[in-house]
Amino acid sequence: MQWLFIADPISSFQIKKDSTYAMMQAAQAQAHEIWVAELGDLYARKDRVYASSAPIRLQSLAPGVKALKNPRWYTQGERQERYLGEFDAVLMRKDPPFDLEFLYATLLLEQAARGGARVFNQPQVLRDHNEKLAILEFPEFIADTLVSRDPQRLRAFVQEHRLAIFKLLDGMGGASIFQARADDPNLSVILETMAQFGKRSVMAQAYIPEIRDGDKRVLLIGGEVVPYALARIPKAGEARGNLAAGGRAEARPLSAADKRIGEYLAPRLHARGLFLVGLDIIGTFLTEINVTSPTCFREIMDQTGFDVAKFFVQKLTQACKP
Repeated sequence: MQWLFIADPISSFQIKKDSTYAMMQAAQAQAHEIWVAELGDLYARKDRVYASSAPIRLQSLAPGVKALKNPRWYTQGERQERYLGEFDAVLMRKDPPFDLEFLYATLLLEQAARGGARVFNQPQVLRDHNEKLAILEFPEFIADTLVSRDPQRLRAFVQEHRLAIFKLLDGMGGASIFQARADDPNLSVILETMAQFGKRSVMAQAYIPEIRDGDKRVLLIGGEVVPYALARIPKAGEARGNLAAGGRAEARPLSAADKRIGEYLAPRLHARGLFLVGLDIIGTFLTEINVTSPTCFREIMDQTGFDVAKFFVQKLTQACKP
């Protein structure tokens, strides 16, 4: 099969931990052809959507290679203008932020899907499925949560719970997450910064003390739950477990709550066109449903021996069959 990965520039991949690279490795091991393109390589002519894309071949790295970036890890063939319907699968792996160009790309990919292209995750669902707001559909699994742009309403939420977490609806990697205390003299400044004096919506969640044990990433692939989670454990003095914010990664078997949430959501989200999903769970509470470019493959693989990438490729290969 021929698979097109739409992603950030591959020269920027940190191959020691990149989930898209792990997918490519597993795909090549199963004799699939790997093609790559970036958002800017997509274009439409009348009703057909194309990509200026190039085939790549992954190279075996010498044992003990520790560099996060290695210019010799792939070779690239000649770039070609290809109709997206010619590929057996188109994988949208562009990292956030979800900006206007990402939005336009989903619209182009949706048009490509109308013409027969198989896009994973489905572009309309990527566009409609905000990773923060999506949890509101499943109140039985979430802590008390408020979404508002009203500073007074957000303040009252903090006063009620005494300790809360504020998030921007388009944030990623732990950026712009604030822990707010009812007695914090900086609470007004936090509210002004987050809500921009009532101009920007903010999510407030009751503080979950189990964050000290890790913010767990649970992967759903093809409607099934990966049996291990990656706990992102905050460093000392931090309230965020995100790896981008300095958290420590520890792979673990799923807890009973992880299984219950994952097994409930997996078939429902898959039926909507979400082939790959990353749930964020703290303690027993669902906090986010990540769909744009879920990660953590490599850390789980390295620490447990469970080959997440191979499992992903097997499930995707099945999904691509007529």
